[in-house]
Amino acid sequence: MRKILVVGAGQSGLQLALGLQSHGYEVTLMSNRTADEIRDGRVMSTQCMFHTALQHERDLGLNFWEDRAPRIEGLGVSVAGPDGSRPVDWVGKLRGHAQSVDQRVKMSGWMEAFVQRGGQMVVHGAAVSDLDYFSRAYDLVLVSAGKGELVSMFTRDASRSPYSTPQRALAVAYVHGLENRPEHPDFLAVRCNLVPGVGEMFVMPSLTRSGPCDILFWEGIPGGPLDVFGDIKNPDDHLATTLELMKRFLPWEYDRARNVELTDAGGVLAGRYAPTVRHPVGELPSGGLVLGVADVVVANDPITGQGSNNASKCAAVYLDSILEHGDKPFDRDWMQATFDRYWDTAQHVTRWTNAMLAPPPAHVLELIGAAGQIQPVADRFANGFDDPSDFDGFFFEPERTEAYLAGFRQ
Repeated sequence: MRKILVVGAGQSGLQLALGLQSHGYEVTLMSNRTADEIRDGRVMSTQCMFHTALQHERDLGLNFWEDRAPRIEGLGVSVAGPDGSRPVDWVGKLRGHAQSVDQRVKMSGWMEAFVQRGGQMVVHGAAVSDLDYFSRAYDLVLVSAGKGELVSMFTRDASRSPYSTPQRALAVAYVHGLENRPEHPDFLAVRCNLVPGVGEMFVMPSLTRSGPCDILFWEGIPGGPLDVFGDIKNPDDHLATTLELMKRFLPWEYDRARNVELTDAGGVLAGRYAPTVRHPVGELPSGGLVLGVADVVVANDPITGQGSNNASKCAAVYLDSILEHGDKPFDRDWMQATFDRYWDTAQHVTRWTNAMLAPPPAHVLELIGAAGQIQPVADRFANGFDDPSDFDGFFFEPERTEAYLAGFRQ
């Protein structure tokens, strides 16, 4: 029986640990918090998982909340005009539904399942020196803790990381009491609101500890009018600022948010980070090697909502690679090849996400506008959130966009 250490109890680490456990591996999971501490703590992220990522969970029998989480059937895009108008407003239909589950609920539940199934759980905030000691007892060490000292073992890949500073200031509020869009009262969708030159707001149905809720998520261009959350410490002030900005820039979203309340005092989050791709193999002081997982090695801005999706897809790729490798040593070549296999998928996400952080070129504006008139264009754009590789065919190059749209004009 091969022994594997997974450091970090997020989407990728837990999914991978539970997957390996189900195949008979002896897995130790290391987390800096207990399940109760995660469940009772502050929200850790926004997340909306689309069909492919959800299917990875279903394949492992980990879709514990699928019958309770809201079924998201579409993805809508609105563009704010300077006078509070919406010159663009459309919604695309997803081929398979999406869902969002507060990671406090999911990660604590998965941790408890891992222990109940016989997994060894170590609650410890690991440092590099700890891994140097523990690694000698394991065939493979996987690092899925995307923050702190451990990330320093993985050097930045400058050729794949065009940004060296944060491109958005992030502010999240989980709320109860949001009204549905009046034009689609029975159709749940993620709503992407673009405010040119200012930033974006995403509104997504979710499930939290107290039941169904919605996530209000501002992404502000640094130094702009949305970059005001850094000094706010009080959760109620955070929500009040969120609503004030909605009233100013997105009155149609504010109209349905007038009566919202925070789901709990821990239901707010603010921060920023630079999108970064890192080399996947970390070297310990003793010379031992560790493999980075998910956002340890590919950390994209959340503007395209791909963090939890990438994490799930990475865990699925790594699980397959480990199973196929049998009893051979997990050496540097295998680690690099395993990451390269994941990068085949992740590179499309990184390219698309980095493009969305830049001011949109004319052909992208034309594409977004056309989606309001041509439903198949809206649907294809929406389903790109599940399969970002499809954007290669119609999004990046003006010639491909024009050829795609020309097919609807004949």
